[in-house]
Amino acid sequence: MIGGGVIGRSTAWRLAKDDEEVMLFDPLFDHQKNSQKALNGSRASLGVLMGYVFRRFNGRSWRLRKESMDLWPQWIKELKSENNPLHLNTPLVQLASSEKEAEFMNKLIKKKSHLGLQELNSLSIKENNFNIIKPNYGGLISYHDGRIDPNILLNALKDALKDNKVITIQEKVTSIERKSINSVKQWLIHTKDGKKYERDIIVICAANSSKELLEPLGYKIELSPVAGQAIELEVNQNYIDLKNFPAVLVNHGTNLIPKNKNRILIGATIEPGNQPKSQFIDEMIRMEGFAPTWIQEATVVKKWYGLRSRPINKPAPILEKLEPGLILATGHYRNGILLAPATAEWVINMISKKSY
Repeated sequence: MIGGGVIGRSTAWRLAKDDEEVMLFDPLFDHQKNSQKALNGSRASLGVLMGYVFRRFNGRSWRLRKESMDLWPQWIKELKSENNPLHLNTPLVQLASSEKEAEFMNKLIKKKSHLGLQELNSLSIKENNFNIIKPNYGGLISYHDGRIDPNILLNALKDALKDNKVITIQEKVTSIERKSINSVKQWLIHTKDGKKYERDIIVICAANSSKELLEPLGYKIELSPVAGQAIELEVNQNYIDLKNFPAVLVNHGTNLIPKNKNRILIGATIEPGNQPKSQFIDEMIRMEGFAPTWIQEATVVKKWYGLRSRPINKPAPILEKLEPGLILATGHYRNGILLAPATAEWVINMISKKSY
């Protein structure tokens, strides 16, 4: 495995559970969160799972989401521990930004009511104190979508890798070389410190770094970095009690997540390129001019940003078996945590030569 974000760790764990000998490469495997520098997509993530509220009803994207949402309860049960109290916090509320969007949500609810989607009308939104932007067009509530704390998840996976005897190499992979021995194709991994590791199968989950690893092998993978910023606010409890908030509230593409009774996380922006801009944070807080008083007067206590990997002219994620022994699972963009279980199962199927 090359890449130790949530996709790399999850897939390595699943392979190790199937008694595969796994080696995971990532120079930042034990890297601690630093709000002053760009984080990888997993560490910067808010951990939102928008699986069932996905707007399609068929196709690969929907199948991946549905499979992951089916798998997450069992994954959480296996990964959680006293040190890593992993949970899927629910529900997720999504507010409509127009009458047209409200109509679409109602159609979605009718198609997916059996998956825990229900309508939220204007009155119920006001009564539950979710009405943070006006005018109020209603929305939906998903009782099975929500959020997983990404830091707890990464730590839980780290412990699970250790328990399943996965070897972690905290070195940067600089290149991959094809090597044929006795007519069996094998791979040579070169690291920055000059070491070489020979493996039968390589799975690349290295986000934007995947491109530079694959180009020398003749593969052109188009990926674009997208910066995403998030903030933590301390609010005045005289205005609002965040204990009554849903696990996630989505409004105009912005996620609001209560951390405790007076702290809330807000994010994440979508900014093409490597460098975030302060204007996007300001716009996110203003909420198109409709931010309520409790957000306008809140204090920013923390800021951070991360870089996501977005495929160009391809749907996210990129899941491809490039040739025997070379598998690519990257470009999850904003859904790495959501799609981790289905991605791991896809990799296992590719390794066992099953079709997906």
